[in-house]
Amino acid sequence: MAKKISEKTKIQVKNRAKHLCEYCCCPFAFANQFFSVEHIIPKSKQGTNQLENLAYACQCCNGHKYNKTEGLDPVNQKLVSLFHPRKDNWADHFSWSDDFLFIEGLSPIGRATIDTLDLNRESLVNLRAILFAFGEHPPKHLLA
Repeated sequence: MAKKISEKTKIQVKNRAKHLCEYCCCPFAFANQFFSVEHIIPKSKQGTNQLENLAYACQCCNGHKYNKTEGLDPVNQKLVSLFHPRKDNWADHFSWSDDFLFIEGLSPIGRATIDTLDLNRESLVNLRAILFAFGEHPPKHLLA
């Protein structure tokens, strides 16, 4: 039987992520769904429960990602790796639109991740607009 992720490890992952989904940047405090500690490299692909293979993800991103590690770049139509929160720097692959409502892809990895995980889904864009109006978005550490 597979070893479960300990509560201590789950708290470490949540704190490391600053309580944000590590893909879409949705803050847990304003989400209407549970968040998960997900495997960046899925267990079905020999991923482990080690801290460096775990990410904090909202249910939508976790559900869209499922066991995927690659996605199609809509620009060059090539299969590329999805964003890896432990190995990739967010600002190298993503930026915010001028109004801070949409995540834009700066690289094949960024574009493929946006499409595969649907990082600009309508409900999330609406949440970003509300949070922006109240000064709660975008996350300060992701402003480049």
